[in-house]
Amino acid sequence: MTTMTDRVLTDAFGPSEGSALRLKQAALVVLGIALLTVFAKISIPMIPVPITMGTFAVLTIGAAYGPRLGLTTILGYMIIGALGFDVFASSTAENAGLTYMMGGTGGYLFGYVLATLALGAAARAGWDRSMGKMALAMLIGNALIYIPGLLWLGVLYGFDKPILAWGLTPFLVGDALKLALAAMLLPAAWKLVGRARG
Repeated sequence: MTTMTDRVLTDAFGPSEGSALRLKQAALVVLGIALLTVFAKISIPMIPVPITMGTFAVLTIGAAYGPRLGLTTILGYMIIGALGFDVFASSTAENAGLTYMMGGTGGYLFGYVLATLALGAAARAGWDRSMGKMALAMLIGNALIYIPGLLWLGVLYGFDKPILAWGLTPFLVGDALKLALAAMLLPAAWKLVGRARG
């Protein structure tokens, strides 16, 4: 049985106890929120829809930070968004805050929280050291984003509408590419850490 004893990537550098650890964690939360905001706004042209990098950032930060620090970071991001700041993929200065969060993307934003916890737990269990396990964790994380996202679309617009065509199928190719990238990134980062200490 897998136990939650493995370190996550952010445990592998910097202080590991006391007030210095708290300062490191606070800095990581601020950095994570900044990265989530920047990556949410990155859009790569693709057919049928552009690839936005927000989910990539969510899943990668969840795995690198672990469940507790990852949850703190994603909740901080959500709170900043709820306060009206333009931090989400398709939010604007005029369309932000709770009104935006309760719209069509609301379920996906809730899924971000679930996915962050799942990826953090998987990383604590050591899945971030293996490309295959990391790919599976990313797949689970994507499912945890899409399930509440699609359910919320159904609640808002009716389940008789083409919910899958609106909220799933156009994004599958882009998500597969992001999943592959993230699944390679974490194990590669651990190898670099090992070499630096070798």
